[in-house]
Amino acid sequence: MTGGLGTRHESGSAPSESAAEYVGKQRDLAPLRLIGATPGDGYPTGANLLGDQLLRRSLLVADVSACVAAIVAISMVSGRSLQVTWVGIAGLLALCLGAKMFGLYDRDETVLRKTTLDEAPKLFQVATLGALCTWLAGGFVIAGAPLSRGEGLLFWGMLIVFPVLARAGARSLALNAAPAERCLLVGDGDAARTIRAKFSDHHGVKADLVAHLDPSDVAQWSADAVSAPRLSEIRELGRSLHIQRAIIASDCIDPTEMPDLICTLKTVGIKVSVLPRLLEVVGSSVEFDDLHGVTMMGIKRFALTRSSTRVKRGFDLVATVIGMIAVAPLFAAIAIAIKLDSRGPVFFRQRRVGRHGEHFEVLKFRTMVEGADAMKESLRDRNEAQDGLFKIADDPRITGVGSLLRKTALDELPQLVNILRGEMSLVGPRPLVVDEDQHVTGWYRQRLELTPGMTGPWQILGPARVPLREMGAIDYLYVANWSLWGDLKILLRTIPHVLARRGL
Repeated sequence: MTGGLGTRHESGSAPSESAAEYVGKQRDLAPLRLIGATPGDGYPTGANLLGDQLLRRSLLVADVSACVAAIVAISMVSGRSLQVTWVGIAGLLALCLGAKMFGLYDRDETVLRKTTLDEAPKLFQVATLGALCTWLAGGFVIAGAPLSRGEGLLFWGMLIVFPVLARAGARSLALNAAPAERCLLVGDGDAARTIRAKFSDHHGVKADLVAHLDPSDVAQWSADAVSAPRLSEIRELGRSLHIQRAIIASDCIDPTEMPDLICTLKTVGIKVSVLPRLLEVVGSSVEFDDLHGVTMMGIKRFALTRSSTRVKRGFDLVATVIGMIAVAPLFAAIAIAIKLDSRGPVFFRQRRVGRHGEHFEVLKFRTMVEGADAMKESLRDRNEAQDGLFKIADDPRITGVGSLLRKTALDELPQLVNILRGEMSLVGPRPLVVDEDQHVTGWYRQRLELTPGMTGPWQILGPARVPLREMGAIDYLYVANWSLWGDLKILLRTIPHVLARRGL
């Protein structure tokens, strides 16, 4: 820990002049001590505001373009000429206003991970309302008679798909054009390491952790958090390092000081994100209850209802049957390639721990040489995973065909048979081998309340980078927050994950 602001830098460079001047100006207050502060010299002035505005405007242009494209497409399909009227223009504006009312232009400013899939339910609602209004007033938008039922359904589908695709492209372009968001962490060293790893290892986040504020200094903010000298100090801190967002680790902060800290940061124009305690994260599986001015949280049951279980199983069966029919030729080609590449069976069977702790044999295409399990102990010193897991990046036991299967995740295809048997689900917690499961203790074993999945929230993060304890927390939250839409999002996110060959 250092004695003043900007006296030790991650890059090893000398403190920036602006940071040094800042410390000199605040001699009447105990200076806030930063660890590993990165100078903000050369960072574009107003980049925070410009980045947010760029995202909003890009999304607005994407929505307008998508709606116009849908109208043009339906006019071409129906064989009618496009008619531009004030009613049509008003309808287009109404759609954009609806998106604004649903917060679809403001959400990116609040979150660090900016994704389009999370907006899909709200986009669906806006599209449904827009399609209904357009169908009722079809003659005012497209020349001729109102849209038929089939044309109305087609237009509805385009209003759903086109904005999602347009927003994804616009958001990607805007994020590439904007500089990385500069973040200050208020928390301990463990929180700093966690956030820094998430920034560097995971796709979809464009942010840098440029400074770390030791929580022992936060107590100074409580008594005079909103005083003019303290506001001036924090404002200068934000300006000197060009801080755009503060991330607060709540388990490192006294709860009584949290409101003052958030108020102080927001007052000087710094966006705030809170890293909650693990049990507080279950708040995403709660219902907020306004008890005559007092906010309470009702905790949902930690299990699927009988109807939810049947819906999930029904979805698994339908999707799996369709999937097996579609990949049957590929299935046969892989089996032939494995037999030609090396000696041994086509399939690899391994005992895993399933729902309620029951054991079953998971099926995979064989990707290793015969006797691979016997070689495991001799390779233990090369293990790259943590907390009882075993994983080697360049495992010498993997065959030539096996390497390709693993990179493309095609070795997982036989697990469709496990799904048909009811031993697995398309989405769920990863089924661990018996010796790995023994390391999962306490409330983390609640992950076994759901049928294990072929993919899941843990798998799409990359298993080599996720410690076992963190895996347990992720799986716990998946079970607590289960929804069919959540499963669909994970399946959709698995596709680019596999295509990018990040491995499952």
